[in-house]
Amino acid sequence: MLAALAAFCIWGLAPLYFRAIGSVPPFEIVAHRVLWSALFLAVLIALLPFAGGFGRVRSVLVQPKLLGLLTITALLTSSNWLVFIWAVDAERLLEASLGYFINPLVSVALGAIFLGERLRPLQAAAVAIAFAGVGWRVWQLGTLPWIALFLAGTFGLYGLLRKRAPIEAASGLFIETLLVAPLALGWLAWLAYRGDFSFGSGAHTDWLLPLSGIITAVPLMLFAIGARRLPLATVGFLQYLAPSINFVIAVWLFREPFDAAQFIGFLLIWTALAIYSADMLHAARGRHAAEAGRASAETSARSDSR
Repeated sequence: MLAALAAFCIWGLAPLYFRAIGSVPPFEIVAHRVLWSALFLAVLIALLPFAGGFGRVRSVLVQPKLLGLLTITALLTSSNWLVFIWAVDAERLLEASLGYFINPLVSVALGAIFLGERLRPLQAAAVAIAFAGVGWRVWQLGTLPWIALFLAGTFGLYGLLRKRAPIEAASGLFIETLLVAPLALGWLAWLAYRGDFSFGSGAHTDWLLPLSGIITAVPLMLFAIGARRLPLATVGFLQYLAPSINFVIAVWLFREPFDAAQFIGFLLIWTALAIYSADMLHAARGRHAAEAGRASAETSARSDSR
C-alpha cells in the first residue's frame, strides 16, 4: 500500500518539478528524461536482484516481434511525456488532469474492443457518462479537448500493448528508453550544435534535469510493487490520487481558470469514476466471497471423506 501510494503521489506532484524546469523546452526535457532514465535503470538492473539482470534484457533483444512491440510502446510513452510536459508549461495542467481521470475508462473501452472483455452494466454506464463529460467539453469549447484525449489514449494504448509484452517493469522500461535514446541523443546534439543546449549553463536546471530519470523510474518501480501485492480494486481507487493532486495544483497553486462549464464536465467524469469504482469494489467482494465459499466447501468435503 505504501509503495503504491508513493508512486501516485510522485506522479501527482510531478507538475511542480516540470514547472521548476520550465525554462527548458519540452522536447529537451523529454530527451533528458529518456537518457537519465536509461542510466538510472541500468544501475538498478545491475545492482538489484528483483530487476532481473541484463540476461533478461538480452533475451528480449533477440526477439524481433517483442522488440517491435516495445518500440511502439516507447513511442507512445515518449509522446505522452512530451504532451504532459508541454501542458504544464502552457498552463493547461487542468486539461491534462482530465486526461488521467478518464484514462481508466478508456482502458476499459479498449479492453472491450480489442481483447473481447465484456463490460458489466455499471462499467458500460460509467464509460457512457465519461463520454458525455467529454462531449460537454467539446460543446462548450467548440473544439476537442485534445490534450486530455491524447494523454488518455496514448496511456491506454500503452497499457493495452504492455499487457501483451511478456516482460517485467524494470527491463521493459529500460529497453523502451534504449530504443528512443538515439532520437534523444540526436536532438540534444542538434541543440548543442545550434547553441540552444540548456544543460551545462550553470543554472539550477543542471542539477534538476538529471532528477528526471529518478522521477520517471522510481514511481514505475513502486507501482509495480504495489500492483503485484494489492487487489485490483484497491489499485483502481488509488490511481485517481495522481490526477486529483494534479487538479488541486492546477486550480489552487497554478491558478488556472476553472469555471462552471468546466465544473460540469469534471462532475460528469467524477460521477463516471464513482460508478466505475463502486462496480470494481462490488466485483472484488463477489470474487472474494466466491473464493471463500469454494475453500469452505473443499474443507467440508475433506472432513466428510475422513
